[in-house]
Amino acid sequence: MASQPPRTGNAGRYLFLFLVGLVTGAVCAVMALRALQARSDPFPDALMQVMARQSAELGKSAKANRCAVSDSLPRLQSLRAMSNDIEMAFPGLKDDSRFAAAASGLRATLDETLSAPPADCAQLAAASERIGEDCKACHRDFR
Repeated sequence: MASQPPRTGNAGRYLFLFLVGLVTGAVCAVMALRALQARSDPFPDALMQVMARQSAELGKSAKANRCAVSDSLPRLQSLRAMSNDIEMAFPGLKDDSRFAAAASGLRATLDETLSAPPADCAQLAAASERIGEDCKACHRDFR
């Protein structure tokens, strides 16, 4: 009787195929998520993030005692310019009267603040608070 060579298991092959399948699945999942992300409109989120940052910077300026008109006016003007695009950013809500009223209220607050820019930290803090309340009112109903 001739001796047969020792048999090696197929475990190495199965492990290799499992790893290839795992990598292929991960690549396909990333590609699918990127495709879904590319189909979504980044404008609404970007608009809200920039407006939130400008508003937060107004509050920080008041807390840091940097309350000159030259410090706050550019941020207020930026907020006012971006507030014109709120209805465009959310086309599904532009026919909702509550949404239109909230956007209009924010613009009215910003117009009022720009017509008499805050001259000291107390006025800037109050203006920042009013702007924040307008934002919260809309987010409370539509977020």
